[in-house]
Amino acid sequence: MKEIAGYVLNNHRTITMGQASKKYEYDYDDYEDGKDASTMIEEILNDSELSSLNEIVIGYWGDPCDEGIQPLIDGIVESETVKKQGKFSHIKSLFVGDIDMEDCEVSWITQGNYSGLWAAMPNLLKFGVRGSQDLELGEIVHENLKELDIICGGLGKSVIASIRDAKLPSLESITLYFGIMRYGFDGEIKDIKDFLDKSDFPNLKHLGLEDSEIQDEITEAVFNSKYISQIESLSLANGTLTDKGGQIILDKLKDYPNIKEVNLHHHYLSDDMFCELQKLGSTLNVKICLSEQQEIEEFHGKPWLLPILTE
Repeated sequence: MKEIAGYVLNNHRTITMGQASKKYEYDYDDYEDGKDASTMIEEILNDSELSSLNEIVIGYWGDPCDEGIQPLIDGIVESETVKKQGKFSHIKSLFVGDIDMEDCEVSWITQGNYSGLWAAMPNLLKFGVRGSQDLELGEIVHENLKELDIICGGLGKSVIASIRDAKLPSLESITLYFGIMRYGFDGEIKDIKDFLDKSDFPNLKHLGLEDSEIQDEITEAVFNSKYISQIESLSLANGTLTDKGGQIILDKLKDYPNIKEVNLHHHYLSDDMFCELQKLGSTLNVKICLSEQQEIEEFHGKPWLLPILTE
């Protein structure tokens, strides 16, 4: 079992957050027998357990490296908005793409267009995907969604813009992996600043902007954003945070007593900065995660730093 962005993954059936949860997935033999996202949605619709579930996790659906999840998304939307079957109206949590890297690297996972999902699943509280190839979120309007997580090797700026413009009045937690240009991140720090400036999440309590090559710049942008005064936990984890970003945290965290937890897992902080931030956490009674300290290496005479989720 492993946990990514709050989701308990890689179990067929488990209990997450007190919810009945089921994972749907195929193996290679199933794929060889012709099973794919189209057959998976039919199996889900015909599953006698579906009505008792609160959470659905979608794993390997045949060949996610070449064939996207669109037929399954379309099946949910058709079931709810066209046929009015009410098969998914009770689902509280959906995660799409719980796939081991041995089966398909995260940057190869072919996602789909979720534009119709927001109206089709009105009671959804928690939504997450792994992988960003062909990912589209469309116009996001949802009254009840509390948590949004995108785990990927590279997030496109069109997706960032969709989230920036989203109407999510109940959103309490967001985690975005930005990744690197080679695997799909085509934005700049200005796109992330724009997201922080123009998004409107009045109930946001957790902000996670992670897995970036520009983690220091993101740190500065976050501490200059409107959200820094309202959130209770902050994650700048899994990226290339160095002493430059560490110094910003060291200088400014004391001004925001609302923040009780800071996650800096997988970082490139020096030993001295590591110790200073440890002391700061103790002084402020703030939990600061500093696990997975990395060493800065050189490649062709230049510093070589990598976010955690790359191939």
